[in-house]
Amino acid sequence: MRLGMVGLGRMGANMARRLMRGGHEIVASDLSTDNVKHLAGEGAIGSSSLDDFVSKLARPRVAWLMVPAGGATEQSVVALAQRMQAGDILIDGGNSYFKDDIRRSRQLKDKGIHYVDVGTSGGVWGLERGYCMMIGGPRDAVQHLDPIFKTLAPGRGDIPRTPGREKLPGTAEDGYIYCGPSGAGHFVKMVHNGIEYGMMQAYAEGFDIFRCANSKELPEEQRYELNLADIAEVWRRGSVVSSWLLDLTAIALAENPTLSEYTGFVQDSGEGRWTIEAAIAEAVPADVLSAALFTRFRSRQEHTFAEKVLSAMRQKFGGHVEPAAKKTA
Repeated sequence: MRLGMVGLGRMGANMARRLMRGGHEIVASDLSTDNVKHLAGEGAIGSSSLDDFVSKLARPRVAWLMVPAGGATEQSVVALAQRMQAGDILIDGGNSYFKDDIRRSRQLKDKGIHYVDVGTSGGVWGLERGYCMMIGGPRDAVQHLDPIFKTLAPGRGDIPRTPGREKLPGTAEDGYIYCGPSGAGHFVKMVHNGIEYGMMQAYAEGFDIFRCANSKELPEEQRYELNLADIAEVWRRGSVVSSWLLDLTAIALAENPTLSEYTGFVQDSGEGRWTIEAAIAEAVPADVLSAALFTRFRSRQEHTFAEKVLSAMRQKFGGHVEPAAKKTA
C-alpha cells in the first residue's frame, strides 16, 4: 500500500522505515528537507511541498501525521484537508487530545474525508520491536488500513498466550486494536500514558529509597550500601515488577549508577493532565496518577512555597525545626 508520512522525527521516520521493510511505499514530507532526502535515500518517495506530497499519493489517499500535538497537528490537518478529497483518509498518530479528534472528525466528515486517530506506543525502539496501536475512527476506514497496522504492530512474537484468549476474536494479540469511534484511540492512549506516569513514579521512589538506605539518619546497623544497577537487573528476571520500563531503568543504571547526567527536572507531555481531567469528569478516584503528575510539576522547582508553608506550620505547632535554607553569597 502507498501512504504518506508527514513528520520525520524519531518516531515518524522509524515508522516509515518499518513500513518500507514490510513492502509498503512511503511518500515522505517534513519541514526539514534534509530529513526528506535522508529517507528518500533509503527508498522513500520524497516530496518538496504538501501539494507535491498529495499529488504523489494514489486514491484513496492515505496520509499519516506524526507531528507534535496541538498547533502543529491542527495546522497540518487543515492544510492537508484543503488538498484532499472525499474518500481520502487522514491519520493522526501523535498524542492529540481526544476531544480535538472528535471535532476534527466532524469537520472533515463534511468533506467526505475519513479521520482516524491512532494512539501509538513504542518510542524510539519501535523500528525493531514494533508499535502498539490504539485506533479510533470510522470502522470501514480502519479496516482499509489494516495492512498498515499489521506491518507496524509487533505481532504475536513469543509472548505466552493469555488463557482463554484463543476463544476471542480481534487483533489485540497482534499489538493493535480498534477502540471505537473518533477519539477512542487517543482516549485509550491518554490513559495509557497516565498509567505510565504512575508506574515510572513507583520505580523512581523505590530506587530513591535504595539510594538513601545508607543515610546517616539511620541506626548504623540499618544502613546498606546497595547496588542499584544489580537490583534493577535481578528484578528483570522472574520478578512480578518486571516491565519494559524496568528494562530501561536497568540500562540507565548500568551506564551510570548515580544518573549524574540528569538534573531531575521532569516534563509532562499533556496526556497525564488530560487523564486526570477525564477522571474528574467521570468522578473516578485517581490518587496514584494525580500524585505522579504533581510530582513532575514539583520536580521543576528546587523547593516550592507550599513546602515553606508546611515547615512554618510544623515549627509553630510542634517546635519542629527544619534545616535552614542555604545562604547565597
